[in-house]
Parts: sequence; structure tokens; C-alpha cells
Amino acid sequence: MATSIAAIVGGVGGVLAFLVVISLIFWFCISLCQKISNKNSETGSSDPSAVVELKRGGASSSTAPTLMGLQEARQFTLEELEEATRNFSESNLIGCGSFGLVFKGLLRDGTVVAIKRLTGAPRQEFGEEVRCLSRIRHRNLVTLVGYFQDSRYQMLIFEYLPNGSICNHLYDTGKDGMPKLEFKQRLSIALGASKGLCYLHGQSPPLVHGNFKTANVLVDENFIAKVADAGVLTLQGKIEYAGPSSTSANPFMDPELIQTGRFLETNDVYSFGVFLLELITGRDASEIGAFGSNDSIMQWVERHLNLNDIVDHRLVGSYTTEGMRDMVRLTLQCTSLPGKLRPTMEMIAIELDQILEKEIMLTTIVSEGE
Repeated sequence: MATSIAAIVGGVGGVLAFLVVISLIFWFCISLCQKISNKNSETGSSDPSAVVELKRGGASSSTAPTLMGLQEARQFTLEELEEATRNFSESNLIGCGSFGLVFKGLLRDGTVVAIKRLTGAPRQEFGEEVRCLSRIRHRNLVTLVGYFQDSRYQMLIFEYLPNGSICNHLYDTGKDGMPKLEFKQRLSIALGASKGLCYLHGQSPPLVHGNFKTANVLVDENFIAKVADAGVLTLQGKIEYAGPSSTSANPFMDPELIQTGRFLETNDVYSFGVFLLELITGRDASEIGAFGSNDSIMQWVERHLNLNDIVDHRLVGSYTTEGMRDMVRLTLQCTSLPGKLRPTMEMIAIELDQILEKEIMLTTIVSEGE
């Protein structure tokens, strides 16, 4: 293990220098030109066994598909939602996010849904905004099914994913300390999440998530990653949100956002970089530290590379040195300052696909040689 980490240190060290970051971004551009014709970042699976499906071709994620004819969000009645959640019973409460309480519900047709209950005064445009967002559909985005609003509440009804957030599987909370996600699984989950964000950024105009974090990356029964809360930030501006304000620092927040005061695609890229760091370390970013600047992230990575303890200890034996080195390098590129130095989500998806393909190939060769 020490030898592998030492090799990672040597491979990543140069990325900490400004000139190397520039050269790598240039390499990304070349890679994009070479592979854009045969990559389909809209429909590829985040399942590592489905890498071939990614290569079947199709429209680029930078081009939004025709949305006409897609099912729009349905307006539910309060009676339906009370019945689905047993009057919003505590036993149906499955979470509490930045946008309100989340309940598991069973609709009359047998569909299981997740219901987010927002508190605030009604706004006329809320329903129309939800209907527009519900037309944005992608296999790596959690589907917005419907909505409800009255004088007290606005509610959003989403598809329910049985395996929940990646947080439930990533952080080392088990007593045995055994890995729940091997490195290739983490790569495939990152790939799926990148495709979801890539699709959002490919809308016209681009849709910035604005609240991307590990808790908003969910997995279905096949561990295909889906990004949750896409567009909910926009809806938050349509209601008078009465929830508690967070006073704790958000490690996923791009430092540039504080300066500009407006959401850009590069902000999502920064947040994605912190997500990658969590996948590498297996640790909650809030425990890693509240990153106030790009230097602090780079310094943290450099320090822990030198200490040989940056990689999740549960991953021992499940990754190649080359794959992990590339993953760390990509993490640093995503969190570069200024934001214009960061790769686009489309570039990131292509790079992650390459890392995953190479990792599968190298580990297969090793297994056959044993």
C-alpha cells in the first residue's frame, strides 16, 4: 500500500503547479475533440458493466433534446398525499434536506415516491415552474413526478430510489469497516453523476444545479447514479422559504460564488470536485475541512498524499495506482481557481469514462494473470 501511495504522490505532485494545470486543461480539449463524435453522455449507464452502452452513439449532451410530448408533472391533491404518507406520519419521514422534510409515500397506483414538503406562502408561478422542470428528463437525474401547493405548503413529488444517497454507502460507518463500494463502483457512480450535470448544463439556457453535493447523488436498485434536486434551487426562488438557515460552512460551495453572487456551471464543477474527493477518501467533506480557498484543498491533498493516508483504507487492493492518480488529478482540476481553468462537465464525463475503461481493463488483466 505504501508503494502505491508513493507512486500516486509522484504522479500528482506536478498537478499542484499552475503550469501543469493549464497543460492538463489543454489536454482535455484535445481529448474532447477526439471522442465527442462517439460518446453519448446523455444515455450512458453509471453501471461499470455497461461501458459498451456508452459507446453506442447518439446526440451530444450539449444539445438539449426535443421536450415536446414528454409527460409533465401532475398536480396532486392534499388528500392523495396524506393517504400516500399516512397523514405524513413520522414513520414515513425519511430525511430532512435544505428544502424541507422528505416523506416516503405510496400512491394509489402502487408507485412509491419521495415527497418533499416545503413551507412558504403560495406563488402563482410555482406550478408552471415545476411543469417546466418536469420536462427535463435523463436517466442520471431523479425524475420530478408532480407537485402540490396550498396556502401553507408547496410539495414536490419525486421518484423514489430504494438505495438512497451515496452517503449511506460511502462513509465508513459500518462496524466491520469493510468496503461497501469498490473503486470501479465509485468511478461509475461519479461518471453517472457527471452525465446528469452535463445534461443540465446542456439545456438552453444552461441549468445550473447550484446545490450539488454527495447527499444529492442517489442510486437505484442497480446502483445507477441519479442526481437529485435538479432545478429545485430555481423553485426556492419562487417561494418564501421558511426553513432554518444553515450557519455551518458548506464545503461544496465554490469560493467564487461568494464573490460573484450568481450561479454558473463552473460552480457545479467545483462542487463535483469535492464530491470526487469524498469518493477517494471515503470521508465526509465537512470532516475534511471547510475549504475556503483552492489553496486549502490543494494543501490538504498534498499533505495527505505525503502522509500516505488520502485513499480510503477500505479500498486497499481494489484499485490501480494509475487509476487513483488520475482520479486525484481530476479532483484538483475541478477545484482550480480561477473557475475558468476548470474543465466542463462534458470533459469530466469523458475523462471519467476513460479512467473507468482503463481501470476495468487493467484489473481484468491482473485477474487473468493470477
